[in-house]
Amino acid sequence: MFKNKHLIIAMLVAPILSLIAYFGTDMALSEKPHAAQEGETYKLVSKSNCRYTSGLCGMENGEFKVLFRSEKLTNAKLELSMEAKFPLEGVKLSLVDEQDKMAKPIDMKAAGNEGKNWYISLPKPSSAESWLRVAIQSNGTMYYGETQTAFIKYETLFTDQ
Repeated sequence: MFKNKHLIIAMLVAPILSLIAYFGTDMALSEKPHAAQEGETYKLVSKSNCRYTSGLCGMENGEFKVLFRSEKLTNAKLELSMEAKFPLEGVKLSLVDEQDKMAKPIDMKAAGNEGKNWYISLPKPSSAESWLRVAIQSNGTMYYGETQTAFIKYETLFTDQ
């Protein structure tokens, strides 16, 4: 079987050609990363920690990252803080019971002059199916996103003991 020179050359060249085709197609068709343009809007993607009772929720789009932290959850109030990687001009939040409903956004307050730390006190969500919607402005660019509110309750395997 391996006495045919054409077969041996084909078995050596085929993997090399497939790698060249794979990387060539990626370079030709993939979207090139670019900096955020002033006046444009970009969607924030919720990270996986937003789905669990971790007390934390990260949202990001490229290098733009924010982290929500559930500071205190009482029977009537929810206190959230947010830390950003870049200085922000303003942050608005809304809490809705169902995804297709609308609610009036509330302004977060800046904690300090840098514009990287923000906080707010909201009414406690009525269920674990509630949604947190956020709109953030930084350097004339608008970022928006939404996530479920399961993260606001900090719970581990050791909390019952």
